[in-house]
Amino acid sequence: MSTSDHSAVPAPASFAVTVADVELEPDDLDPAQIVSGDPVVTGKVLWESADGRQVRGIWQITPGVVTDVEANELFVVVGGRATVEVEGGETLEVGPGSACVLREGDKTVWTVHETLRKAYHISY
Repeated sequence: MSTSDHSAVPAPASFAVTVADVELEPDDLDPAQIVSGDPVVTGKVLWESADGRQVRGIWQITPGVVTDVEANELFVVVGGRATVEVEGGETLEVGPGSACVLREGDKTVWTVHETLRKAYHISY
C-alpha cells in the first residue's frame, strides 16, 4: 500500500526518526478498497526524489480488510500485525520486525489484525 500524497517537507540527505513517534497525517483510502471493517489510513512522506519516482515514509492502517494494487515496495513493520494475500502468490504474515517486498502490480488483500505501522521505500 502506498500513500496517495507524495508531497514532503524537504529533508536533508541523511536523517533519522523514531518511527513509532512520528506524527502521521490522514491519508486517502478509496472506499471501494474496503472489504470489511472501518480501517483508517494515516501516513507521512519523509523523503521523495526530485523526479517523484522514489518515496520513503511511514504508513499506518487500523484493523479491517482492504484490497490494493501494489507498487515496487520494501517495508519493515514496526508495530501491529496483518495477513497480506498476494493474488496468485504467497500469503504473508507480517508483524513487528518483518521485512516485506511487494512487486509492482501485485493485487493484494490486507487483513489487518492489529493497527499496523510500517516504514517503507517505494519505487515507481
